[in-house]
Amino acid sequence: MPALSAAQGLPAMGDGGEMSLASERQLGERIVAEIYRDPSYMQDPAIQEYAQGILDRLIQASLARGEMTPEMHERFAWKILLIRDRTVNAFALPGGFFGLQLGLLAVVDTPDQLASVLAHELSHVTQRHIPRLIAQDKRMTPLMIGALLLGAIVAGHSPDAGQALMVGGQALAAQNQLNFSRDMEREADRVGFSLMQPAGFAPQGFVAMFDKLQAANRLNDNGSWPWLRSHPLTTQRIADMHSRLPKDEPPAPAAPLVHAMMVARARVLAQPGIDLWRQWLQDAQDAGIASRPLAERVRVRTQGVLAAQQLKDLKLARALFEPLQVDVRQDAAAARQARLMDAELALAEGDAAAALKALGPTTDKEARPELLLRTQALLAAGAAASVAGPLQTRVTLHPDDGAAWQALAQVWHQQGQMLRSIRAEAEVQVAHYDYAAAVDRLRAGQDLARKGGGVQDYIEASIIDTRLRAVKSLLDEQTRERRLDQ
Repeated sequence: MPALSAAQGLPAMGDGGEMSLASERQLGERIVAEIYRDPSYMQDPAIQEYAQGILDRLIQASLARGEMTPEMHERFAWKILLIRDRTVNAFALPGGFFGLQLGLLAVVDTPDQLASVLAHELSHVTQRHIPRLIAQDKRMTPLMIGALLLGAIVAGHSPDAGQALMVGGQALAAQNQLNFSRDMEREADRVGFSLMQPAGFAPQGFVAMFDKLQAANRLNDNGSWPWLRSHPLTTQRIADMHSRLPKDEPPAPAAPLVHAMMVARARVLAQPGIDLWRQWLQDAQDAGIASRPLAERVRVRTQGVLAAQQLKDLKLARALFEPLQVDVRQDAAAARQARLMDAELALAEGDAAAALKALGPTTDKEARPELLLRTQALLAAGAAASVAGPLQTRVTLHPDDGAAWQALAQVWHQQGQMLRSIRAEAEVQVAHYDYAAAVDRLRAGQDLARKGGGVQDYIEASIIDTRLRAVKSLLDEQTRERRLDQ
């Protein structure tokens, strides 16, 4: 991850005064642009939808309670980025971006525990902790801030690389200044805890997650729990969370089956290695699996199906999928995830028709995972024209959805609409805040348009010209900021 080169383009923040919301968002975008380029960044629509759904409920609770202003809600991104990493970590970035490493989802027992971590991180953002830390230390330049934040992220899966990013004596000395103070940690605990019940999550999840983290702390952090290094636990914080839980609070509900499936998915997609995949395959084929509790059975079988896919044993994956499908048929949310897995498996088997059958008929408001899978299936079948309209609707409502733009680029390419395809490829880069790459693609579109003709080409060429001017303006702004920082 080329952190220092990216950090050189971070927005200027004056002489240390509190950042404006716009400046904080710009800082976040610059850091996130580097995360998008990192190989550990991943797209998984099912996990993304699950985690984002939890965060969205917490955001609505924060708005309702007045912890987040309407202006902040409008200006910030409020978006989760998935990191393919087995370490247990989540982090908040300026501007309402959140990183979720698969290792964290792989160890939480309930959605309430995941919600507790996201609520804590959300509260760091809503309480403006990063701008407040920056304001406390006027020595911090945008270059240093970007290097430190990126270094902290990279250190989760490569401690040596993370340390290398935090170069220079001044940067190393200032690193501690970016660690949240004890008061800020307590404030994030208090505000985050207050969001749980209004968002529909059991407050016990907050306490249970603290107990889990405390147990990990006692076992000595071996590098798998970066969250413990950046958010050190204290006995006072743990006691405070326990004291906030009412004594007559009813027991937390059991985790839904869909949570077990998401945990299994995170474990496998974190790419723990062939040995673990094979171990999970053996576990899923255990003769006594039918006698296990339903949630455990669903998790183990989901791990088995996905591990078999990773190992390219599609016949075994299909054999393991059939009993899983039976296990979840009475649970609507879990059955839906099984249908998505069925479609994924069919695509891996090269059977686009079976994938479309698994997904069922299209709907007016098709969810993102179904839409993206249906697009893959229709592209494989050479009949993707019908999905162009739904994808255009998706990117109109969510212009920052790079995966949807990429799917649309592939659809238009298959239809021979090359100008539209190039424009969509440029929009992928805009969604990932790589304005220089977007300008390159739009200029390629202009070059192609000069060789074309016809009414459709003329209209599309005009759109490309307009977008090029807009994106160039964004790129010029980045360039000005870089010069101010140097």
